[in-house]
Amino acid sequence: MHEASIALGILDIIVDKCHAEGYRSIESVTLKIGRAAGIMPEALLFTFDVAKSDTPARDAKLVIDLVPLGGLCGRCERDFEVEDTHVLNCPWCGSPTFQIQKGYEMEIVDMEVH
Repeated sequence: MHEASIALGILDIIVDKCHAEGYRSIESVTLKIGRAAGIMPEALLFTFDVAKSDTPARDAKLVIDLVPLGGLCGRCERDFEVEDTHVLNCPWCGSPTFQIQKGYEMEIVDMEVH
């Protein structure tokens, strides 16, 4: 379960940032995670809650915003989004020629501190 190492990495980043900016505690953290990033949100939430107990983030809420898989078709030139974790052809015209533009990301986008 790589979500445990991801949760620990997130905690390292946010605790370091909290200390560097002179804050005492972290209230919430918002992540943007692509549906095709290979991360199970429920597992990440669970491991984050377990790992945060002895840190300035012990009361922090982890908020996950899921980003759909999306791209641009090479044939019909339309943007598309799908809720699946993979795409084999353009949902508009059926072409197998497309470029994925989003859905694999994982980033910390916001942190509330005290």
